[in-house]
Amino acid sequence: MSNTQNKSRTRFFTGVVALTMGNLFVKVVGLILKIPLRTLLTDAGMAYYNNAYEIYAWLFTIATTGLPVAVSMMISTGRAKGNVRENRKIFTVTSVLFVLIGLIGTAIMYFGAPLFEQAYKIENSAFCIMAVAPTLFFICVASALRGYFQGYQNMVPTAVSEVIEAVGKLVLGLLFAGYAIEQGKPLYLVAAYSALGLTIGVAAGMVYLLIAKLIFRPERYDIEYGDKADESLPVRSAATIVKTLLIIAIPITLSSSVTSFTSMIDSILLSRRLQDIGYTEEIVTVMIGNYKTCAVTLANLPPTLIAPITAAILPLMSAAFASGNKERMKKVMDSSLLITSIIELPCALGMSVLAEPIITMLFGTGTSAETAAPLLSVLSLSVFFGSLMSITSAFLQAHKLERKPLISIVIGAVVKIVATYVLVGIPSLNIFGAPIVAILGVFVISMCNFYFIKKHLGFVPDFVRILARPFGPAVICSLTALFSYRLFDWLFDHFLPKVSRFAVVPAILVAMVVYFFVIFLFRALRREDVMLLPKGQKLCRLLEKMHLLKKEPRQDS
Repeated sequence: MSNTQNKSRTRFFTGVVALTMGNLFVKVVGLILKIPLRTLLTDAGMAYYNNAYEIYAWLFTIATTGLPVAVSMMISTGRAKGNVRENRKIFTVTSVLFVLIGLIGTAIMYFGAPLFEQAYKIENSAFCIMAVAPTLFFICVASALRGYFQGYQNMVPTAVSEVIEAVGKLVLGLLFAGYAIEQGKPLYLVAAYSALGLTIGVAAGMVYLLIAKLIFRPERYDIEYGDKADESLPVRSAATIVKTLLIIAIPITLSSSVTSFTSMIDSILLSRRLQDIGYTEEIVTVMIGNYKTCAVTLANLPPTLIAPITAAILPLMSAAFASGNKERMKKVMDSSLLITSIIELPCALGMSVLAEPIITMLFGTGTSAETAAPLLSVLSLSVFFGSLMSITSAFLQAHKLERKPLISIVIGAVVKIVATYVLVGIPSLNIFGAPIVAILGVFVISMCNFYFIKKHLGFVPDFVRILARPFGPAVICSLTALFSYRLFDWLFDHFLPKVSRFAVVPAILVAMVVYFFVIFLFRALRREDVMLLPKGQKLCRLLEKMHLLKKEPRQDS
């Protein structure tokens, strides 16, 4: 392999690590933000904040999910051909397009805020929506720049800008909320002030990307694809560039935007149906704020653990598919489903049995924590099916069946909307229908994906191996966590009463250690499964030294 190719590969993996760490940092900061923010805003104020964020997330997904990917693919293709003039034109055309999309999205969110307020049936929520609206313009400009950098396999600017956004949202959001409270502003305006932290944080990330673009030297990257760039190559028209961009971006955007759109519609239905069965607007605001902030935020964390696994599996799946090696494809799919079960089943069951101490540790004691705990206890079971949804979608995408997950998501969205209307409208269930609906939605999408996998790939998973074997260790793990918590809670109450709310931390650590050994005791993991993980060979050698994995003779290729 040439020196330039080595540099390219090194830069790519460095970028992936930076992006992964950046995403993890953003998730952690998002959780950290909501803990003190909920203290300042209360559950009612968090409902204003969460509603505005959901609308932003939907419009943000439409504006930015597929387009940056399309830009990066077009830039990468231009680099491979040495067509640097076209790359400059692609960046110019897409930048203008993104600015227009950002302006339109901002206008829709800002001027449409009263309409969104009427849809949610929560008075004064428009102010928070308007505070977030300018963010769409800033994020669209940032997305054009991120797509450009990613086309050069330079992920670092994207990761750094995401960290700047997260820190801005955390620090400025809390400072602005505190200032509004000092000024005696009403709760809905305090939430709007806090939302300004998100807007300014995104603006700061955009400014960083603009500076990074000014000092970026693309010729250092272009040399990896050949001797010199060819300035004489033909350049496509602006209309052709936009057409190509949309052809690539629209399927990706539709697939992603359906999920965020469904979440927004789900929240609107949740609010309206709770009021339909007799709850006042004030009570509904508190109930939704409590559910979205405490239960949903925590349930969204474990599925992020699957992202690195998906990233490692996709190239293996694509290579097996390209070579026509069906046996290898089946092994990879079975092993990846098994690893998903091993990671997510204990997370789901453990979070379910420890819902109350986890929420108490993070958000404090009180009525709202007691209300959120049973909601999280049910909702946490969606963690497993949500991860199955992600991994099965990756299977289909690796086999050039990108539209099939979109069909599954649409079916799941319809089921979820209908179920929300029906279940939340039952007075005895009320808001407890929401986590049941969440489980039902991801379950339906996962089953649809499995149907497409069987129909188009002829693959039927070994459900005994991927579900039955990890289930026993996961149950042992969750029971260990529960009994350990009770022991540590008693010890902390007697000897460390000031930090007794943190008794759940050592309980989780004990459960993790027990689970690690029980997994190998049950022989749930094989060598071929471990090899799919990042640094699989090193992990196998380590497990062999610990006598948890049998040494196997190497087979010549």
